[in-house]
Amino acid sequence: MELNLSLGLKCKEEKVVSMNDTAKVFGSGAAEVFATPMMIGLMEAAAMNAVKDYLPEGHSTVGILVNIKHIGATKVGKRVWAEAELIEIDRKRLVFKVEAYDEDKKIGEGFHERFVINEEKFMNKI
Repeated sequence: MELNLSLGLKCKEEKVVSMNDTAKVFGSGAAEVFATPMMIGLMEAAAMNAVKDYLPEGHSTVGILVNIKHIGATKVGKRVWAEAELIEIDRKRLVFKVEAYDEDKKIGEGFHERFVINEEKFMNKI
């Protein structure tokens, strides 16, 4: 399988923070602010979508590592977005620089790794 990927592929995913996205509801904290796991999920979605159209038929990616700092809190009702950029390709291992923002500031940053899988083979193994 040959990957048709190139460094610099990017994607942006966004949403408006709802009560269901808060640390209090998610169970990761007591505050009614955008939960860290929700921010990481948005970052993962941006990374996944940055490369999905460049993968062979029947292939996708799975997350294998997150190294993220959540550096700013965001209130319910604010728009947030995550940006991912492919910065390293090591055979089937892909490394992304990820950042998250709300309407006022940067709220998160770090790196995320994904691995290219053959979906059928992957599912048959588990």
